[in-house]
Order: sequence, then C-alpha cells, then structure tokens
Amino acid sequence: MDVLEAMQTLNACRHYTTAAVSDELVAKILNSARWAATGSNNQPVSYVVVRDVSKRRTIHDLYQPIWDMVMKRYSSGEIKSGFDSKFLDNVDHFARHLCDVPVLIVVCARWQELTALDANLGRTVLTPGSSIYPAVQNMMLAARNEGLGTVLTTLLVLAENEIKKLLDIPDDVATAAVITLGWPAKPFPKKLKRKPLATTAFLDSYGAALPGVDQYA
Repeated sequence: MDVLEAMQTLNACRHYTTAAVSDELVAKILNSARWAATGSNNQPVSYVVVRDVSKRRTIHDLYQPIWDMVMKRYSSGEIKSGFDSKFLDNVDHFARHLCDVPVLIVVCARWQELTALDANLGRTVLTPGSSIYPAVQNMMLAARNEGLGTVLTTLLVLAENEIKKLLDIPDDVATAAVITLGWPAKPFPKKLKRKPLATTAFLDSYGAALPGVDQYA
C-alpha cells in the first residue's frame, strides 16, 4: 500500500471482529515502530502486548469508569465537543467492547529520558511526546498496511498505577497510551475528513497564505 493512501485511510477503528491476530503480524507491526525518530536517539519507548483474556478484562474494567466520567461530561455539556450522537455512539461501543479486541498494546516510555523543553512556558507540556508518538504512528500505519484496525487511546494513563501493577511495568517506566489492534468489522474509509490545508499551513507569518495549498481542500 502506498504510504499516502495508508495515511488518508487510517481511521480510528472502533468495531472489531474477534478473529485472532498472528504473533508474526504483531511482531512485524512493532518492528515498524522501532524505526521512528527519538530525541538524541535515546529510543525510550517499549511495548507490552496484552493477549491474556483476564488481563484484557482487567484493563477493560479500569477503562470503564474513566470513560463513564468522560461521557457524563459530554452529556452534561461540561465538555463542548461538537460531536454528533452517531460519533459518540461509536466511541461508546468501542469502550464497552474494549476487552473483546484481541490485542491491546500498552505503549511505555522511560520517563527520565524524556526532555520537557517547554516545562516552564505556562501551558500544557508538549515536547516529551516527540520521542513517543512518532513510533505509535509508525505502528498504526504498519497495521493499516496489513489491513488491521487500530485506535490510540490515552485515557488509561489515569489508571497508570493499576496498569503498571497488572503488567509488571518498572517504576522508571511510564504508560503513554494503549493501542487496540484487530481485524476491522467495518470497511476502512475511502478517505478521511480533514480541514483544508489552507487553514493550517502558512508562509512566513501565522495566517499568511501559503502558495499551492488550494488543491488540498
């Protein structure tokens, strides 16, 4: 598959079959992740592949109260999402069936090797993720190339202590995300919906028109 096609059709797969994913495919996908760039080539990222049914159920049970809290905030209007009911129904389906996804991949990182260059700027810290999430994107693109669906969720970082105990993750390693991996129950989209490039890419000054972007609406 052409890499651009993979990017343009890599959706959040929230409906899965229960068909198994082979060890060979999981290893192939994780191998793609390790080629991602990291700060100073420290390569702080590691992965725990969770297949065990009871451990998947435990992760599911940890996820549910967090998701219920999020849904309550959506329904009360506390979070102004703009999401329609169909979208929220799909996300809720994903949450309710998390334990049925055949493979959960817990993304870990040695947090002491992550540099927070923007820690004192008075806003959300962004820079440490530059050594984590490129690997996640590589993994998800590799899965798409194999016809496998994925979702990136970060909600389970709120249950990090329980996840680390469940999976014997060392104290100096943090959890950054969980990736679901399985065969999609619905077709991949022909192309994702995204903002026109003209609204997000600028020349020399923020908001200034960048030539050549109008063809990418």
